[in-house]
Amino acid sequence: MNKNFKLSERAKKIPASPIRKLLPYADEAKKRGIKVYHLNIGQPDIPTPDVFFKAIKETKEKVIAYGPSQGLPILREAIAEYLRKNSINAEPDDVFITIGGSEAILFSYLLTCDKDDEVLIPEPCYANYISIGAMCEIKLIPIRTTVETGFHLPPAEEIKKLVTKKTKAIVLISPNNPTGTVYSENELREIVKVAREFNLCIISDEVYREFTFDNIHHTSIFHIKEAEDISIMIDSISKRFSACGARIGFIFTKNEKFKEALWRIPQARLCPPTLEQYGATACFKEFQKIVPRIKEEFERRRNVVYEEILKTDGLFTQKPEGAFYTVVRLPVDDAEDFVKFMLTDFNVNGKTVMLAPANGFYVSNRGKNEARIAYVLEEEKLREAMQILREGLKEYAKRKSN
Repeated sequence: MNKNFKLSERAKKIPASPIRKLLPYADEAKKRGIKVYHLNIGQPDIPTPDVFFKAIKETKEKVIAYGPSQGLPILREAIAEYLRKNSINAEPDDVFITIGGSEAILFSYLLTCDKDDEVLIPEPCYANYISIGAMCEIKLIPIRTTVETGFHLPPAEEIKKLVTKKTKAIVLISPNNPTGTVYSENELREIVKVAREFNLCIISDEVYREFTFDNIHHTSIFHIKEAEDISIMIDSISKRFSACGARIGFIFTKNEKFKEALWRIPQARLCPPTLEQYGATACFKEFQKIVPRIKEEFERRRNVVYEEILKTDGLFTQKPEGAFYTVVRLPVDDAEDFVKFMLTDFNVNGKTVMLAPANGFYVSNRGKNEARIAYVLEEEKLREAMQILREGLKEYAKRKSN
């Protein structure tokens, strides 16, 4: 190895994923014969719909050739129809297919920001907004939210104080990963007022749109007329259709300048995957048969996790309103150390649990005593995992006190 070779400064600044960085500890636990319940990653165990695979098998393609950079017309039309059924004024030309939601984040940053520009984002936030921001060399400015308020947004006047001459956009994630918070229509309208006052773009991540609980209604940024010309929506099939590995996402926008650029920027990576677009098209056409039962399943799982949190001394969170996550405050000083302990030094009958330390979801250096729980397992497994977590917290406290 050439020891004189130097990494770029950009590469040095890209943080490790809080979801994946501790996986080597889980791998070692498995080698020792320990079963690990993964509550650290948003990978649902719900089967991908049969129509996804059927559409791929029935494709008439003889050669998997390059497709359009903006995505296949049939998928863009299917998504536009899906959005119209969600009371969003959509046409196929407003839709641009991306390689997962992560590429949609990248393109949104490239559309709105130059190097050293600033983006406001409520924290904790989905970690890829942080890592992709580092790749783009932009500065994320955190909007502070807390577990005590269910991670809802602070008053608009507080957010305005964060705006500078370099601020170009505000990111909203609702339903939220990692917190499970669903922003109200009033919260969104306040953000729209701020964005219009300071000429900012709104980047609205609505990947978990359907997953809201307790009759809470999801409001899209495109349900607000005043936001239509300043907004970009990020979405993905990963969670809605339990197809994380398909890597099909999309950007939706009505802004003509953004749309013109979105015909050019994706050309640099040629095209999104072809076969998976056929599978995604079939799922959107069968949407009403697929998603409601998945939503019901996640609501049941949310109930299990929240019930177990309430039974566990020292754990605190507000009841998650959507998505399939919650960020909990733990009765520890260092959540990462506790997660490692659970994987290296603790098990119940050969079983243990892995959480995602929440510090990596923060732009600032907060959340060290918090962790994200992803309720992506069957109810029985979830209940057992939460019981193991409860015992692990007790044992960890004993060792720390000795």
